[in-house]
Amino acid sequence: MIRTWTVGIVTVVAAAMLLVGAPGVRADPAEPQQCAVSSGRTPETAAPEAVGLDSQRLQQAMGFVADPSRFTVSVYRNNCLVASGPNNQRAGGMPWNLWSSTKSVVSMVAGLAVDAGRLRIDDPIDRYLPAGLGDSAHRAITVRSLLTETSGMEVAVASEGVTGLVQLDPNVVAQALAMPIVHPQGTQWQYSQRAVDLLAYVVQQAVAEDFQAFAQRKLFEPLGIERTDYHWARDRSNNTYGYAHLVLPPDDFVKLGLLVANHGNWHGTQVISADYLTQATTPIAANDCYGFLFVVNGPDCGSIFPGMPADAVQMSGMMRQDNTIVPSLGLLISWTGVTVPGGSVSFPHEAMRALTAAFRDPVLPDPGPYVAGPDISLSDPMISNPDATLAALGLGPMAYPGCGLLTCLDKPLAPPVSDWPPGCYIVGCFGTDPATPGIR
Repeated sequence: MIRTWTVGIVTVVAAAMLLVGAPGVRADPAEPQQCAVSSGRTPETAAPEAVGLDSQRLQQAMGFVADPSRFTVSVYRNNCLVASGPNNQRAGGMPWNLWSSTKSVVSMVAGLAVDAGRLRIDDPIDRYLPAGLGDSAHRAITVRSLLTETSGMEVAVASEGVTGLVQLDPNVVAQALAMPIVHPQGTQWQYSQRAVDLLAYVVQQAVAEDFQAFAQRKLFEPLGIERTDYHWARDRSNNTYGYAHLVLPPDDFVKLGLLVANHGNWHGTQVISADYLTQATTPIAANDCYGFLFVVNGPDCGSIFPGMPADAVQMSGMMRQDNTIVPSLGLLISWTGVTVPGGSVSFPHEAMRALTAAFRDPVLPDPGPYVAGPDISLSDPMISNPDATLAALGLGPMAYPGCGLLTCLDKPLAPPVSDWPPGCYIVGCFGTDPATPGIR
């Protein structure tokens, strides 16, 4: 089972949400309504029945889904917005940390580099790293192994990520290259934070362009996501965080989900190749619930995608920042918010179960109530290892040589959080300062 681990409790209260009916033109029941994706700010809407959903069941589902833990909730079918929470209008343009859903965005940007012929999935990263950075064992890790979380590097999920909460990290690329290799690559799936930071850097090297500039030009701009909409945090050496900290408005998060639902096509333009997305959303041998930094619906992953077809995939973030996407159903369920430890485990199952009950074309099976799986202690070395945190201070066996609090790789470091715009904090961006990101 894929779990997103909470490394701290953030006190943010989202307003209680109720269903807002989405007006639209009812289509012929034999021909479900189809909508066009919008690069603007107003999506096309449809009545539930026009897209094969039961409005009463959908309303009941939304009564559960749009609980106080949800910042925003949106349900799309056939690119049509059919249900949303009343907080969406206020919060949909407010940048919000996607946490680990950022990983899926990194995968999409990597796909753009692959499509451009600048990055090859089965290349060792040695092909892209500057000379002298990292040892031969780390440089032998392939792009595929970074994409699939099978690099073989030791992981400490919480300890790796905690220093990013205050942007203490001197250089996440060097920190990744100092994580001990404990498994042959490709053999063990382990949820690494630093491996995705390393991947973002490899993509940057491959395209010979700042990672964020490339992402803006090739991914965000075609979707109408403006550079002033969001903030993507960097470490103190100006490397983009890949494991989390893309602070993006929920309305823009929806667009990324719709792009995946449409197999990479946007208004007739193939932004990301369908071939790459097929690879990215296919289960890997080491974990049948994971692809290229996407959670996928492999043979034994029904607890993640209750009642959903095999092509269901998810961009999954801590405290439930999720895009659940089912291309064969034309379905996108997008939500953001805050959940406390425990609630984030059962909520998605019960929410998805309620939403599947609204389907009439086709009728989806009832997956039954949530059944709790085995839990993993926060003291597990895979979750917490102080050496991974001490490395950011230049201390301990996981520290990269010559990389500490003041300098790294012979370069001075920027102060922590120095790149954060006014009004932006670790969970999101708030306020009316003209320099604060957001959809205006």
